[in-house]
Amino acid sequence: MKILNGQDLADFVKARQAQQVSTLQNPPKLLIIRDSDNPVITKYVNLKIEYGNDIGITVEDYLAKDSADIATKIQSANTDPTISGIILQLPILEKAKTDELCNLIAPAKDVDGLGQNAKYDSATATAINWLLAGYDIKLNTAKIAIVGRGKLVGAPLYRMFINSDYDVTLFHRGDDLTKLNQYDIIITATGVPGLVSDSMIKPGAILVDAGTASEDGVLKGDTAPEIRSRTDLAAITPTTGGVGPLTISCLFDHVIQASN
Repeated sequence: MKILNGQDLADFVKARQAQQVSTLQNPPKLLIIRDSDNPVITKYVNLKIEYGNDIGITVEDYLAKDSADIATKIQSANTDPTISGIILQLPILEKAKTDELCNLIAPAKDVDGLGQNAKYDSATATAINWLLAGYDIKLNTAKIAIVGRGKLVGAPLYRMFINSDYDVTLFHRGDDLTKLNQYDIIITATGVPGLVSDSMIKPGAILVDAGTASEDGVLKGDTAPEIRSRTDLAAITPTTGGVGPLTISCLFDHVIQASN
Protein backbone atom coordinates (compact mmCIF):
# COMPACT_ATOMS: atom_id res chain seq x y z
CA MET A 1 0.00 0.00 0.00
CA LYS A 2 1.31 3.42 -0.97
CA ILE A 3 1.53 6.13 1.72
CA LEU A 4 0.59 9.57 0.39
CA ASN A 5 3.19 11.58 2.28
CA GLY A 6 2.53 15.27 1.75
CA GLN A 7 5.56 16.28 3.78
CA ASP A 8 7.95 14.93 1.17
CA LEU A 9 6.28 17.00 -1.55
CA ALA A 10 6.03 20.06 0.69
CA ASP A 11 9.78 20.03 1.33
CA PHE A 12 10.44 20.58 -2.39
CA VAL A 13 7.93 23.43 -2.53
CA LYS A 14 9.38 25.00 0.62
CA ALA A 15 12.91 25.10 -0.81
CA ARG A 16 11.63 26.82 -3.93
CA GLN A 17 9.65 29.35 -1.87
CA ALA A 18 12.64 30.24 0.33
CA GLN A 19 14.59 31.03 -2.84
CA GLN A 20 11.73 33.16 -4.18
CA VAL A 21 11.38 35.16 -0.95
CA SER A 22 15.14 35.79 -0.79
CA THR A 23 14.92 37.71 -4.07
CA LEU A 24 12.10 40.02 -2.93
CA GLN A 25 12.95 43.56 -1.92
CA ASN A 26 10.08 43.67 0.59
CA PRO A 27 9.40 40.24 2.15
CA PRO A 28 5.69 39.35 2.44
CA LYS A 29 3.74 39.37 5.69
CA LEU A 30 0.85 37.07 6.60
CA LEU A 31 -1.78 37.96 9.19
CA ILE A 32 -3.65 35.13 10.93
CA ILE A 33 -6.78 36.12 12.85
CA ARG A 34 -8.43 33.73 15.28
CA ASP A 35 -10.72 33.91 18.30
CA SER A 36 -9.85 30.61 19.98
CA ASP A 37 -6.92 28.83 21.58
CA ASN A 38 -8.39 25.40 20.78
CA PRO A 39 -5.50 22.87 20.56
CA VAL A 40 -6.15 22.05 16.89
CA ILE A 41 -6.28 25.73 15.91
CA THR A 42 -3.20 26.55 17.97
CA LYS A 43 -1.27 23.69 16.38
CA TYR A 44 -2.00 24.83 12.84
CA VAL A 45 -1.29 28.47 13.60
CA ASN A 46 2.08 27.52 15.11
CA LEU A 47 2.93 25.38 12.09
CA LYS A 48 2.26 28.35 9.82
CA ILE A 49 4.38 30.65 11.96
CA GLU A 50 7.24 28.13 11.88
CA TYR A 51 6.92 27.63 8.12
CA GLY A 52 6.91 31.38 7.54
CA ASN A 53 10.05 31.80 9.63
CA ASP A 54 11.77 29.06 7.63
CA ILE A 55 11.20 30.78 4.28
CA GLY A 56 11.58 34.38 5.44
CA ILE A 57 7.93 35.46 5.71
CA THR A 58 6.68 37.25 8.84
CA VAL A 59 3.50 35.77 10.32
CA GLU A 60 1.42 37.80 12.79
CA ASP A 61 -0.91 35.81 15.06
CA TYR A 62 -3.83 37.96 16.25
CA LEU A 63 -6.21 36.59 18.92
CA ALA A 64 -9.48 38.50 18.60
CA LYS A 65 -11.91 39.12 21.46
CA ASP A 66 -15.07 38.54 19.41
CA SER A 67 -16.57 38.79 15.93
CA ALA A 68 -16.64 42.58 16.01
CA ASP A 69 -12.92 42.61 16.82
CA ILE A 70 -12.30 40.19 13.94
CA ALA A 71 -14.14 42.50 11.53
CA THR A 72 -12.20 45.54 12.72
CA LYS A 73 -8.87 43.75 12.34
CA ILE A 74 -9.74 42.52 8.83
CA GLN A 75 -10.77 45.98 7.67
CA SER A 76 -7.58 47.50 9.06
CA ALA A 77 -5.40 44.82 7.42
CA ASN A 78 -7.15 45.26 4.06
CA THR A 79 -5.67 48.74 3.76
CA ASP A 80 -2.30 47.98 5.37
CA PRO A 81 0.29 47.86 2.56
CA THR A 82 2.71 45.83 4.70
CA ILE A 83 0.27 42.89 4.91
CA SER A 84 0.25 40.64 1.84
CA GLY A 85 -2.22 37.99 2.99
CA ILE A 86 -4.98 37.56 5.57
CA ILE A 87 -6.31 34.33 7.05
CA LEU A 88 -9.33 33.90 9.28
CA GLN A 89 -8.44 30.68 11.11
CA LEU A 90 -11.56 28.50 11.20
CA PRO A 91 -13.68 27.49 12.97
CA ILE A 92 -14.53 30.71 14.79
CA LEU A 93 -16.71 30.73 17.90
CA GLU A 94 -19.66 32.43 16.18
CA LYS A 95 -19.91 30.00 13.27
CA ALA A 96 -22.94 31.80 11.84
CA LYS A 97 -20.68 34.78 11.13
CA THR A 98 -18.11 32.77 9.15
CA ASP A 99 -19.24 33.71 5.63
CA GLU A 100 -19.82 37.35 6.56
CA LEU A 101 -16.32 37.71 8.02
CA CYS A 102 -14.54 35.76 5.27
CA ASN A 103 -16.20 37.98 2.69
CA LEU A 104 -14.77 41.07 4.42
CA ILE A 105 -11.24 40.01 3.47
CA ALA A 106 -9.99 41.88 0.40
CA PRO A 107 -10.07 39.35 -2.49
CA ALA A 108 -6.42 40.03 -3.39
CA LYS A 109 -5.35 39.26 0.21
CA ASP A 110 -7.65 36.25 0.73
CA VAL A 111 -4.84 33.70 0.48
CA ASP A 112 -6.93 30.89 2.00
CA GLY A 113 -9.51 31.33 -0.77
CA LEU A 114 -12.53 31.38 1.54
CA GLY A 115 -14.28 34.60 0.55
CA GLN A 116 -16.94 34.79 -2.13
CA ASN A 117 -14.71 36.79 -4.48
CA ALA A 118 -11.31 35.47 -3.41
CA LYS A 119 -8.57 35.72 -6.01
CA TYR A 120 -7.14 32.36 -4.91
CA ASP A 121 -8.58 28.85 -4.74
CA SER A 122 -9.01 27.11 -1.38
CA ALA A 123 -5.55 26.24 -0.07
CA THR A 124 -6.63 22.87 1.37
CA ALA A 125 -8.54 21.83 -1.73
CA THR A 126 -5.57 22.80 -3.90
CA ALA A 127 -3.25 20.84 -1.59
CA ILE A 128 -5.32 17.69 -2.11
CA ASN A 129 -4.99 18.18 -5.87
CA TRP A 130 -1.23 18.62 -5.48
CA LEU A 131 -0.97 15.50 -3.33
CA LEU A 132 -2.85 13.28 -5.77
CA ALA A 133 -0.96 14.70 -8.77
CA GLY A 134 2.35 14.28 -6.95
CA TYR A 135 1.70 10.56 -6.61
CA ASP A 136 0.44 10.29 -10.21
CA ILE A 137 -3.10 9.32 -9.19
CA LYS A 138 -5.43 9.64 -12.17
CA LEU A 139 -8.70 11.40 -11.36
CA ASN A 140 -10.30 11.47 -14.79
CA THR A 141 -10.92 7.70 -14.83
CA ALA A 142 -11.88 7.28 -11.15
CA LYS A 143 -15.15 7.35 -9.27
CA ILE A 144 -14.58 9.90 -6.51
CA ALA A 145 -16.40 10.52 -3.23
CA ILE A 146 -15.93 13.59 -1.02
CA VAL A 147 -17.27 13.29 2.53
CA GLY A 148 -17.97 16.64 4.15
CA ARG A 149 -19.41 19.82 2.67
CA GLY A 150 -17.36 22.31 4.69
CA LYS A 151 -16.14 25.70 3.50
CA LEU A 152 -12.48 24.78 3.94
CA VAL A 153 -12.29 21.50 2.02
CA GLY A 154 -15.37 19.66 0.84
CA ALA A 155 -17.31 22.42 -0.92
CA PRO A 156 -14.37 24.03 -2.79
CA LEU A 157 -12.84 20.67 -3.71
CA TYR A 158 -16.19 19.49 -5.11
CA ARG A 159 -16.38 22.65 -7.25
CA MET A 160 -12.83 22.06 -8.51
CA PHE A 161 -13.58 18.47 -9.47
CA ILE A 162 -16.91 19.29 -11.11
CA ASN A 163 -15.22 22.03 -13.15
CA SER A 164 -12.67 19.42 -14.29
CA ASP A 165 -15.50 17.07 -15.35
CA TYR A 166 -14.53 14.36 -12.87
CA ASP A 167 -17.02 11.72 -11.71
CA VAL A 168 -17.49 13.01 -8.15
CA THR A 169 -20.21 12.71 -5.50
CA LEU A 170 -20.46 14.92 -2.40
CA PHE A 171 -21.62 13.28 0.84
CA HIS A 172 -22.74 14.95 4.04
CA ARG A 173 -21.58 13.35 7.28
CA GLY A 174 -25.18 12.27 7.96
CA ASP A 175 -25.68 10.51 4.61
CA ASP A 176 -25.56 6.75 4.09
CA LEU A 177 -21.79 6.30 4.04
CA THR A 178 -21.99 2.56 3.38
CA LYS A 179 -22.24 3.65 -0.27
CA LEU A 180 -18.59 4.72 -0.11
CA ASN A 181 -17.59 1.14 -0.91
CA GLN A 182 -18.62 1.86 -4.50
CA TYR A 183 -15.90 4.51 -4.97
CA ASP A 184 -12.27 4.33 -6.11
CA ILE A 185 -11.08 7.49 -4.33
CA ILE A 186 -12.54 8.68 -1.02
CA ILE A 187 -11.61 12.09 0.39
CA THR A 188 -12.89 12.84 3.89
CA ALA A 189 -13.00 16.21 5.64
CA THR A 190 -15.62 16.22 8.39
CA GLY A 191 -13.67 16.52 11.64
CA VAL A 192 -15.61 13.57 13.10
CA PRO A 193 -13.12 10.99 14.44
CA GLY A 194 -13.75 7.47 13.19
CA LEU A 195 -16.70 8.46 11.00
CA VAL A 196 -15.43 6.36 8.07
CA SER A 197 -15.25 2.72 9.07
CA ASP A 198 -13.32 -0.20 7.61
CA SER A 199 -16.36 -1.75 5.91
CA MET A 200 -17.00 1.44 3.92
CA ILE A 201 -13.74 1.18 1.96
CA LYS A 202 -13.38 -1.38 -0.82
CA PRO A 203 -10.12 -3.21 -1.61
CA GLY A 204 -7.92 -1.23 -4.00
CA ALA A 205 -9.38 2.14 -2.99
CA ILE A 206 -7.40 5.33 -2.37
CA LEU A 207 -8.19 7.15 0.88
CA VAL A 208 -7.31 10.77 1.63
CA ASP A 209 -8.17 11.74 5.21
CA ALA A 210 -8.20 15.55 5.50
CA GLY A 211 -10.35 15.62 8.64
CA THR A 212 -8.92 17.02 11.86
CA ALA A 213 -10.38 17.02 15.36
CA SER A 214 -9.11 17.02 18.92
CA GLU A 215 -10.25 14.16 21.15
CA ASP A 216 -8.88 14.11 24.70
CA GLY A 217 -6.03 16.32 23.53
CA VAL A 218 -5.09 13.98 20.67
CA LEU A 219 -5.44 15.03 17.03
CA LYS A 220 -7.49 12.53 15.02
CA GLY A 221 -8.75 12.15 11.47
CA ASP A 222 -12.06 10.91 10.05
CA THR A 223 -11.02 7.31 9.46
CA ALA A 224 -11.26 4.45 11.95
CA PRO A 225 -7.84 3.23 13.18
CA GLU A 226 -8.32 -0.32 11.88
CA ILE A 227 -8.33 0.93 8.28
CA ARG A 228 -4.63 1.74 8.59
CA SER A 229 -3.72 -1.89 9.26
CA ARG A 230 -5.15 -3.01 5.92
CA THR A 231 -2.83 -4.09 3.14
CA ASP A 232 -5.37 -4.24 0.33
CA LEU A 233 -5.77 -0.48 -0.25
CA ALA A 234 -3.99 1.20 -3.15
CA ALA A 235 -2.98 4.26 -1.14
CA ILE A 236 -3.76 6.19 2.05
CA THR A 237 -2.62 9.37 3.74
CA PRO A 238 -0.60 8.93 6.95
CA THR A 239 -2.01 9.79 10.37
CA THR A 240 -0.03 13.03 10.22
CA GLY A 241 1.86 14.62 7.34
CA GLY A 242 -0.66 13.95 4.58
CA VAL A 243 -2.65 16.94 3.34
CA GLY A 244 -1.64 19.37 6.12
CA PRO A 245 1.95 20.14 5.05
CA LEU A 246 0.90 20.79 1.45
CA THR A 247 -1.96 23.03 2.60
CA ILE A 248 0.56 25.26 4.35
CA SER A 249 2.83 25.20 1.27
CA CYS A 250 -0.05 26.21 -0.98
CA LEU A 251 -1.07 28.96 1.43
CA PHE A 252 2.41 30.48 1.36
CA ASP A 253 2.50 30.21 -2.43
CA HIS A 254 -0.54 32.47 -2.41
CA VAL A 255 1.11 34.86 0.08
CA ILE A 256 4.16 35.17 -2.18
CA GLN A 257 1.95 35.77 -5.22
CA ALA A 258 -0.08 38.37 -3.31
CA SER A 259 3.09 40.31 -2.48
CA ASN A 260 3.96 40.89 -6.14
